[in-house]
Amino acid sequence: MTDFTVADLKDIMLKAADGTAPALDGDFLDTPFPELEFDSLAVLEIATLLQQNYHLVIPDEAVAELTSPRVVLDYVTARLRESE
Repeated sequence: MTDFTVADLKDIMLKAADGTAPALDGDFLDTPFPELEFDSLAVLEIATLLQQNYHLVIPDEAVAELTSPRVVLDYVTARLRESE
């Protein structure tokens, strides 16, 4: 299994935000995306990058449920475990 870490998630989030995201330090995992200044297009970009980099299929319905970084981390981890 390919591990998906908080550092990997931060990298994806920064790429999705074109490097303009606020500092993702401290306890940001449970902060809703809008409070982190990520709108729905940024979340869609996160999903697109995850699909490209980790060879996942993320249905549109699932993208709508990706409401915080922790949800993304848990979702990707679960999908990677399923693919073992």
